[in-house]
Amino acid sequence: MRDLNITDYDYDLPEDRIAQYPVKERDRSKLLVYKGNKISSDIFMNLQSYLPDGSLLVFNNTRVIRARLLLRKSSGAAIEVFCLEPLDPPVYEQSFASTGPVEWKCIIGNLRKWKVGILDLEFRKGNKTWKLSAEKIKPEGEAWRIKFRWDKPSASFSEVIEAVGHIPLPPYITRQDEKGDALRYQTVYSEVNGSVAAPTAGLHFTDGLLDKLREKGIKRTDITLHVGAGTFQPVRSKNISDHEMHTEHFFFSQETISALLKYKGRIIAVGTTSVRTLETMYWLGVKVLNNPSISTKDFKVGQLEPYGNRTGVSFSESLTALSDLMKRNELFTAEALTQIIIVPGYEFKVTDAMITNFHQPKSTLLLLVSAWAGDSWREIYDYALRNDFRFLSYGDSSLLFK
Repeated sequence: MRDLNITDYDYDLPEDRIAQYPVKERDRSKLLVYKGNKISSDIFMNLQSYLPDGSLLVFNNTRVIRARLLLRKSSGAAIEVFCLEPLDPPVYEQSFASTGPVEWKCIIGNLRKWKVGILDLEFRKGNKTWKLSAEKIKPEGEAWRIKFRWDKPSASFSEVIEAVGHIPLPPYITRQDEKGDALRYQTVYSEVNGSVAAPTAGLHFTDGLLDKLREKGIKRTDITLHVGAGTFQPVRSKNISDHEMHTEHFFFSQETISALLKYKGRIIAVGTTSVRTLETMYWLGVKVLNNPSISTKDFKVGQLEPYGNRTGVSFSESLTALSDLMKRNELFTAEALTQIIIVPGYEFKVTDAMITNFHQPKSTLLLLVSAWAGDSWREIYDYALRNDFRFLSYGDSSLLFK
């Protein structure tokens, strides 16, 4: 990794190729197919034609929350509070369900204008006026701990941000969120609140396409990884090993592990978030084998753990160990953290194919694609640029086989 230079993972992305809106119908986006070192194109609604019989699709069922809160000081100065993750209570479900004060780690826009004091925001819900208050508690790294209170004790925090918050569109979408984004910046299978960015490879799926896949015998299983704002953080250091990767929460079930073991060799990840989760699960299993008494509270894989760890542990051994530990602890679902960074040289342990959009130059997501496709990532991206593919979150998609 010390020899990897981020400038080698750059390309020219014209602004007019960055999709500002999704296509009118989700599954009418373009689909680039890379298989056997050959590139072709189609429409996403024909995805089932390219998936091997008996494949297993792994979806990230996280749901994007209305994480952007726009408040104003009494002076009129605009302050944006961007919710990242819950701190008190620290569990997503508990925080969203809370009817009392909650504390979140937040990024503050126009921070210099908010030195002291509590910010209030009045808004209408139904035929009533509510008030949300935000209090700055203390720094949390480059972010801040913010305490939220509201004047309707029967309402949950989830109801409050749903009523007053804005959809957190990525910074390269240079417009304000609109009514349609509440639907289109969300997958049709989203279930678990917690993301501040969409798992965008899944935005192309429709209920009709999911039915077609089911009819063809393509199976599915779900994981949950709450996508953080760090996914948009560029690699600023010239040497990739100096980049600090963001940490994300994820959840997986016994049922998913069983499906992965059953469909070994035919596992297709929908999105880089699913890839990241699947590969982290393998390394968690390795940790269990190395330390059978490990607590599930220590389920975390650090940024560089997979590198230099020349393990001979097989896919099946790792996931079976993970499953056995969950059974011993009577856990149907486990929670974990991942900081793993996947770069060229990484050996994929679980993923056999991936569906993903086209990513920003010099980003960790492009590094992941390069780790997957090798130097062919340039051919793939050159083809997409020459053939009018749309890029980034609301852009077109690709299906990449090893």
